[in-house]
Amino acid sequence: MVSVGFEKRGGFGGGLRDSVVEMRPLRLGIVGAGFIADVIANSIRESDSVVLAAVASRRVETAQVLASKHGGVRVFGTWSELVASDEVDAVYIATPTVVREEIAVAAAAQGKHVLAEKPFRDLASLQRITSACRAAGVAFMDATHFSHHPRTVAIRAQMAERIGPIEAIYTSFFFPSADRNNIRLQPDKEPTGAIGDMAWYSMRAVAEFTPETATLVGAHGFARKDPVTGGFLRGAGVVQLSDGCTSTWDAGYTVGACLMDLQLMGQKGVIQLDDFVLDWVGGFLIPEPGHRVGFTYRAGLAGPSAFERVVTPAFRRQSVQMLEDFARLALEPRGAEVEASIRLSERTQGLVDAVFGNLTVSV
Repeated sequence: MVSVGFEKRGGFGGGLRDSVVEMRPLRLGIVGAGFIADVIANSIRESDSVVLAAVASRRVETAQVLASKHGGVRVFGTWSELVASDEVDAVYIATPTVVREEIAVAAAAQGKHVLAEKPFRDLASLQRITSACRAAGVAFMDATHFSHHPRTVAIRAQMAERIGPIEAIYTSFFFPSADRNNIRLQPDKEPTGAIGDMAWYSMRAVAEFTPETATLVGAHGFARKDPVTGGFLRGAGVVQLSDGCTSTWDAGYTVGACLMDLQLMGQKGVIQLDDFVLDWVGGFLIPEPGHRVGFTYRAGLAGPSAFERVVTPAFRRQSVQMLEDFARLALEPRGAEVEASIRLSERTQGLVDAVFGNLTVSV
């Protein structure tokens, strides 16, 4: 078993120990008061570089509940008041997809850095957000946690040596959910349902682990809708890139177990994970304290006894490290890293758009 440790920062994303301990904290306002907003508010408690400054929500009573749970911070009656406040440096947008662009663009216009949940309505919508952030000179990041885990950094650093040129990526992300009251199954709030919510991570794996120069050649897939709400329940498909790499994905709410599988298949070997979205130790749904997070490497005709387990311990939970990385983008002059963050988001959303636009849909 190999263990890979990290003590110094090395660049955007990656769960390495930060160097911004001397800087003033980034004052973050949260727009939205649902489950994921509470997850991030809890992660802020573990952050060295971010403090929760304010909360706003469509329903002020839910904002008050979240604020009281996390130290009794300021509650604003509307999101527009929050983004205009001098008490807030940055905004985390945890709202339904359909209203995310309006809030993000307004926040950027007020000089606020933007951390936004995903997906976005489409690539054009995301590009309007990122254009507003560029024009205002503020940082932008989407809230994909696994991009910030040291395991992701380690895999990117070791891929060329361990597996060589990448031939294929396989991802599977499911959690069982039959709640038709959840906004994920309400098309007026989340038009892409399980495709945007779950397959986003499959497409992010493509963006993370393939060359940025590898462009999309084609996408094909199938999807199923809920017969009552019309929301997308599940999808599966394949995309092909210009370098010949293919990515096969399967995601949704209809399988009776949580699956988070990733395989990176190269000409020299294979890297495997079974918790690529929310690692078993730091994940907020089903944490497994004491589990040794990492990845499995296999090559040649080796059987299971010869598989190599590479352990990649995290100094922080990946949601906390995401906040630390966001604070670095916002509090230090890091134009190149902001652009890298924007390109990664836009490439991911572009792949999601291609997948969603090429589905055969059944009910």
